[in-house]
Amino acid sequence: MNKRSFLTNLIAICAIAMFGWSNFAPGAHAMGGKLPTLNQSAPTFTLPTNTGSGTVSLADYAGKWVVLYFYPKDFTSGCTLEARRFQQDIAQYQQRQTEIVGVSADSIDSHAKFCDSEGLKFPLLADTNGAVSKAYGSWLGIFSMRHSFIIDPKGVLRATFTDVNPTAHSKEVLTELDRLQTAKV
Repeated sequence: MNKRSFLTNLIAICAIAMFGWSNFAPGAHAMGGKLPTLNQSAPTFTLPTNTGSGTVSLADYAGKWVVLYFYPKDFTSGCTLEARRFQQDIAQYQQRQTEIVGVSADSIDSHAKFCDSEGLKFPLLADTNGAVSKAYGSWLGIFSMRHSFIIDPKGVLRATFTDVNPTAHSKEVLTELDRLQTAKV
């Protein structure tokens, strides 16, 4: 690859990471693969984390609600904003017995630096080969797409978000959590 095509690809990746794939290709959620089916068991996973505990599995959250969110890249503007909003609202998630878990293709070291830089108090998981992102229909070749999922205490997928606006997403997720928890699904 020559320097010009490398730079062109890098600019495209940065733009997608910052603004989301759906801003460049309507209906792009389908490009990430098949989304898991609502009201069915969520795809299981075990991935390395930056928290020092080694790995995190979906099974670790049995009995709790989980917001599993996929994002393209640590330290990009949209991903940073989305993470900050989740952190800003973390007490509201805790009141709802809900854990936040972020996933991207970045390394554990990158996640650790990102958490330190942004003061994030929730785990970020390193899906470096995209296997879990693929299982959730959220993989775009070299990075995770901006998708989020709500998983109930029994491990059942209850909500999917594919058209994510990083600025308002945390509030949108909280609203849906309230609806689901009130409905006692």
